[in-house]
Amino acid sequence: MDTTTTTPSQATSQTPARRAVNLVVIHCSATPSGRPLRQGTPGQPGYLNAPQIIDQWHAARGFHRNPEAVKALSSNLPSIGYHYVIDLNGDVCTGRGLDEVGAHAQYFNANSVGICLVGGAERDGQYTLAQWASLSKIVAMLLAEYGIPLAAPKRVYGGQYAAGYTVYGGVCGHRDLSPDKSGDGKIEPFEWLKTCPGFSVADWTSTAMTPDPKNVFRGVV
Repeated sequence: MDTTTTTPSQATSQTPARRAVNLVVIHCSATPSGRPLRQGTPGQPGYLNAPQIIDQWHAARGFHRNPEAVKALSSNLPSIGYHYVIDLNGDVCTGRGLDEVGAHAQYFNANSVGICLVGGAERDGQYTLAQWASLSKIVAMLLAEYGIPLAAPKRVYGGQYAAGYTVYGGVCGHRDLSPDKSGDGKIEPFEWLKTCPGFSVADWTSTAMTPDPKNVFRGVV
């Protein structure tokens, strides 16, 4: 088993990125908050950790990585669409390399990095303090790497875009990529195609990446 697990401070050890990235998208695994995402017993045959289970989900959806990219990084995750998975204990698991186009946000994969937090099935998802700390460090690293502001991204409309619009230049949740059906410039709950990641990324970025207490899981993991 060779899933790459790093501390957030080690996450820059990937091959230097060459892909043009201007958007960070935060996701959740849509499993119960605070519940471990794994199969079997660690160290025993058949054991799967969170990124390996997500990889199976993505394989079932027809996702696949370039074989050369698989050989170079996370070779036991041939299908995963995310670049990072953050487990309940704060471990940061590398999925796709930063220079790989992800498969996590239709129409917006080419210019983005996708991060998945384990948990978040509820409308108001909850994540451990360790997850929040790792998320802050990974996002800060990506913003420095690509020169992206810690802010809500911009949205530009045009017929040349597959979705009718593009989103760039900031950090957002998956739900924030939904279409603005009312045309008021806000992506409101009734417009969400998904509730993922179960918290307001705009509020989180506007408070220097401080989580809302309602989104902090304080139970036993």
